[in-house]
Amino acid sequence: MAARSQYEELARQLSAVGAVKRGLARILPAECPGGSASVLTLLSRYGEMRITRLAELLAVDMSVTSRHVAHAVENGWVERLADPTDRRSRILRLTPAGEELLDDLSRRTTEMFAHNLIDWSDEEVGQLNTLLARLRDSFACRGPGGCAPGRHSGDCRVGHSDDSYTRTPV
Repeated sequence: MAARSQYEELARQLSAVGAVKRGLARILPAECPGGSASVLTLLSRYGEMRITRLAELLAVDMSVTSRHVAHAVENGWVERLADPTDRRSRILRLTPAGEELLDDLSRRTTEMFAHNLIDWSDEEVGQLNTLLARLRDSFACRGPGGCAPGRHSGDCRVGHSDDSYTRTPV
């Protein structure tokens, strides 16, 4: 276990990550706020889904998810379809316009990181990706209540695969 001072420094460093998130937000087109970008990203990654699943993946309240989805639908990036298994529910699906916007967002994000991390090696970027994924998995697994039943600290990734609670635009 790391020393307390290491955890304190980690908290300071993660607070500073806000600057990176603000940089990501600045590259989004004005008509596509971060919440909408997250909706598009998750629909692209996981495919069509009900809004309840989307809220779960976004890790936000259903009312917040509904606003993000409504904005994406109004802009033609997402469509609501009748759920064939339950006609009272709707399935959300990315439209071709949404896929096009997501491609643009991905390009913008990649260019921003390439520009700002130009003096980083491929190995350093890979290490950062690995460590951030590990940090995310540790929080997804343990959260405030500890590991999910049947999981131990060493195998928390079992069943998680890439089913992360991501809020990044791409």
